[in-house]
Amino acid sequence: MDDPAPHRHQSLAFMLLYALAVAGGSMAYVPFLTILLPSRIAVLAGSADVEWLGLLTFAGAIAASVGGILFGWLSDITNSRRWWILSGLVLTVALLLAVPLADDLWTLVSIIICWQLALNMVLGPLAAWGGDLVPDDQKGLLGGLLAFAPALGAWSGALVTLPVLETFESRLFALAFLVVAAVTPATVFARPRRLEMLGRAPSLDRDGRIGTLSKGPAVRMWFARFLVQISEAALFAYLYFWFRSIDPDMGDNEKARLFSLALTIAIPIALYCGRWSDRNDRPFLPLVISSAVSAAGMLGMALAASADLAKLAYLLFGIATTVFLALHAGQTLRILPRSDRRGRDLGVFNLTNTLPSLIMPLLTISVVPGFGFETLFLVLATLAILATLILTTIPRPSPGRA
Repeated sequence: MDDPAPHRHQSLAFMLLYALAVAGGSMAYVPFLTILLPSRIAVLAGSADVEWLGLLTFAGAIAASVGGILFGWLSDITNSRRWWILSGLVLTVALLLAVPLADDLWTLVSIIICWQLALNMVLGPLAAWGGDLVPDDQKGLLGGLLAFAPALGAWSGALVTLPVLETFESRLFALAFLVVAAVTPATVFARPRRLEMLGRAPSLDRDGRIGTLSKGPAVRMWFARFLVQISEAALFAYLYFWFRSIDPDMGDNEKARLFSLALTIAIPIALYCGRWSDRNDRPFLPLVISSAVSAAGMLGMALAASADLAKLAYLLFGIATTVFLALHAGQTLRILPRSDRRGRDLGVFNLTNTLPSLIMPLLTISVVPGFGFETLFLVLATLAILATLILTTIPRPSPGRA
């Protein structure tokens, strides 16, 4: 008699291609938002570049929030992910290449809003596609593979800024090529196995009603990620200024190497922890540990007595946070109550990525000028500790769940 177990698993080849496609999403926005767009704003806005960057960040975050929910939900009701992803990819690339055509700031704002909507036409259905195809007992491994996404996003920034790409337009073309090359294989050429168990009926609560995101583990997973993401967003935006405050002689190359090193070291750790959680049916324990380590790293950054200790503490924080976010993305697919509304629900979860970008500037401006980065890091460490405590309240899944 054939062993049915292999039919309950997705092929590693597809999971690798899927992780590459998710990394393509990171490639689309990390270099563009951190390097290419600020350089374009500097040309158009001159001395008002910081204010216009803030406006674009705010407008983009709103568009990303709306787009994630809208296009995830549309991919649910049309019962199609692949064509939404491909349509969004075409629009994303077209709008990316249209950025040089903007010769005034309000045109640039309009293009960026449309680009954020198009990008989330890719990201929303793509996230839900993983839930459609990867069973629960592989979601830890899937989360580990997703750790490649931020690292590839950072590495792509180094590629598109190579000296051989001298013009803004050539860098955008190179970036567009990388994004298409990463997203296309999984969505066009891959033929993943469909697993009927992943289309199970919506879970019911004790009263026999369909479960919602406002109950059970989902809301705790949402708040835990939201709290950790505030810390991650603050460091992402203000890392340059913090490094400058602890070591004025630190060059940009060393800053970039530390950032990339943290993302790279996190990959094998996330893969190991994800696979361990699958084998031992402990999906949430690595999340508890990584969020606790993230808090410890942030405390170390606040209390470090030297620049070298501060840099080591940052590495600890960066590695642990990257592991947490990757594994959380995989395990979130496990706790969503409705398989027929995965895209919509993941759009709601995507708010944990966009809302911190709106909250973080207010938090930083209110704390850093008067109290310094040390106090800010103590506040952020407290948020990470709260996330850890929230995660410890999530019960272990019932044995034998698919």
